Amino acid sequence: WIAGQCRSHSLVWDAGCGNGQASIALTEYFDQVFASDPSATQIASAAPHPNIRYAVAAAEQCSLPDNTVDCVCVAQALHWFEFERFFSEAKRVLHDDGLLVVWTYERSSVNPGVDAVFEKLYLGTLDAYWPPERTHVETGYRNIAIPFNEIPTPDFELRCNWTVSQYLAYLRSWSASQRYLKATGKDAVCDIENEMLHAWGTHDETKTVTWPLIVRAGRFSKT
Repeated sequence: WIAGQCRSHSLVWDAGCGNGQASIALTEYFDQVFASDPSATQIASAAPHPNIRYAVAAAEQCSLPDNTVDCVCVAQALHWFEFERFFSEAKRVLHDDGLLVVWTYERSSVNPGVDAVFEKLYLGTLDAYWPPERTHVETGYRNIAIPFNEIPTPDFELRCNWTVSQYLAYLRSWSASQRYLKATGKDAVCDIENEMLHAWGTHDETKTVTWPLIVRAGRFSKT
């Protein structure tokens, strides 16, 4: 969908790229990907690709020249940015009528039994450990004023087929889980692990995990 909205596919900037998961996917549709993240550790762990140029840089100040980018993408990272400075930087690097696309996802869903255990962890044990920026994710970025000419986007859904071990690893990767571990020395997921396994079925059973993917997109006209 993103490629179809762009008039040229020469260069896309993946801002806040993390370890480059979205960057790799973007190489299928753009000739070159500039992928930046303020974390040197994340960039060091990113998979190399001949069409990706990785850089350790803040989203609010990158090294791209003016008027050189066809599209700016932000995958599950906008809530960490200083909005006004980032939007100004996106306007600077984009071609006239260039495209900004940001997306986010929040709570996963498997089935009523698994989801009930999920909620016990998400809203129970870890409730006080979510960073304040999580509010932006929970509202699907609708509380962020994006100073571009917004365009309609289709409904999207993210899907993964996982075992319970993979799902538990995902729960442990949450920022709140890591904050809880640092603060208490305990693994919050351990408290619900047996209950989750009971709701899941067996260790080898694969289930479909889904997330509604919220996408906001807009164009910036310089004329």
